[in-house]
Amino acid sequence: MLRIWGRISSINVRKVVLCAQVLGIDFERIDAGLSFGVVNTPDYRSKNPNGLVPLLEDGDFTLWESNAIVRYLCAREGSALYPQDIRQRFDAERWMDWQQTELNPASGPAFKQWIRTPAEQRNPQVIAASVAATEPKFQQLDEHLARQPFMAGDALTMADIPIACEVHRWWGLPQPRPAWPHLERWYAHWLALPASRGVLDLPLS
Repeated sequence: MLRIWGRISSINVRKVVLCAQVLGIDFERIDAGLSFGVVNTPDYRSKNPNGLVPLLEDGDFTLWESNAIVRYLCAREGSALYPQDIRQRFDAERWMDWQQTELNPASGPAFKQWIRTPAEQRNPQVIAASVAATEPKFQQLDEHLARQPFMAGDALTMADIPIACEVHRWWGLPQPRPAWPHLERWYAHWLALPASRGVLDLPLS
């Protein structure tokens, strides 16, 4: 059985759990990080020297970095989520990298202010700057999904998983947002999947 270390409140842990559930893989998840501790113990650091979550254990093989774990699980299962066509595969890879390097850094500050910062300590300017940086990226996603049903073509691939977790986090914030009809259609598909339970239906924390 796979073991996933990390608290479900982490967007990066949610990616891995969502992926495993979509693939129908049995796994054990162990809380780690923030108030749960664990990540600074010598044993954990020997497996993930970064001291972050998630960490995947597959027998004697360990892997960290959430998007790498998603890729690994999809390839391990021989799933259609890991495209065999090289152009489609790297299209999916591109969007996964974009999530990490563009969307997540833009959206993270507003999340941390709204959810992880006491109300009396919140900085409205940080929230406003995060919104200004993030909304054009969701508009970009909406325009992309106007041209095709899913991130890398006509069916779900590994690329859709990190984006779904970003949408879950952004739409869970107590703030207004523009209408993005194509993104909303795409996300409704996710919410209808039984595999999204326990991930995309959870409140932020």
